[in-house]
Amino acid sequence: VAVKVLKAAAGPAAQEDLLQEAEIMVSFSHPNILSLKGIPNIGPWLVFEYMALGDLAQLLRSANGNLFAKTKTAHCLNQEDLHSIAAQIADGMAYLSSQHFVHRDLACRNCLVGERPRGGGLAVKISDFGMSRDVYTCDYYKIGGSRMLPVRWMAPESILYGKFTLESDVWSFGVVLWEVFALGVQPYYGHSNEQVVKLILQGILLTPPSSAPPLICQLLNGCWKTQPGDRLTFAEIHSKLKR
Repeated sequence: VAVKVLKAAAGPAAQEDLLQEAEIMVSFSHPNILSLKGIPNIGPWLVFEYMALGDLAQLLRSANGNLFAKTKTAHCLNQEDLHSIAAQIADGMAYLSSQHFVHRDLACRNCLVGERPRGGGLAVKISDFGMSRDVYTCDYYKIGGSRMLPVRWMAPESILYGKFTLESDVWSFGVVLWEVFALGVQPYYGHSNEQVVKLILQGILLTPPSSAPPLICQLLNGCWKTQPGDRLTFAEIHSKLKR
């Protein structure tokens, strides 16, 4: 198992957030959603299933095209692997949307990876939306004195109005899809967070990675429609990816 522990300096608000997170996650049951195993009553921590390969962002970056670069077994990430990763995340998000749950912070850093038994490939699971903020502080940015926000993954309406919906999660999934096929490159790499906000609000979007096949390029376009109601749904995205 893996244990998420609050820092000693964490205040009552953080403890309340942790309990709220537990209440939400305990009701989920899906192979692509991280499983909450327990809530000990002796301290402010949560017990999750253990995912041996860590978070997807680090895996994509450190592997650099070679999944088991740090182990004795060499296995390259091919198009089929990347497609499977995308399909699993879409499946998990389709489930969350069916539960009317808005994730708010979907990104590769918040997806954990393990290995399926008997050489069945990678297992990818979406984890909680607050888990990685201390680790990936450069991915978050304050807008107008508000809390830290993952602007590179955010839809225009989320940046402008603080509005988070199933449709804004779809936008974020598009950025996740881009991350996967760019092998973990930070979205809008080379631009400051302030510049990224301006680019998104001006409608200047990420260029599809050179390795992305036509289907992925079509999905990126469908996720990044300016009007939220024009975007694909997660059910539609998963249907296209599982073919």
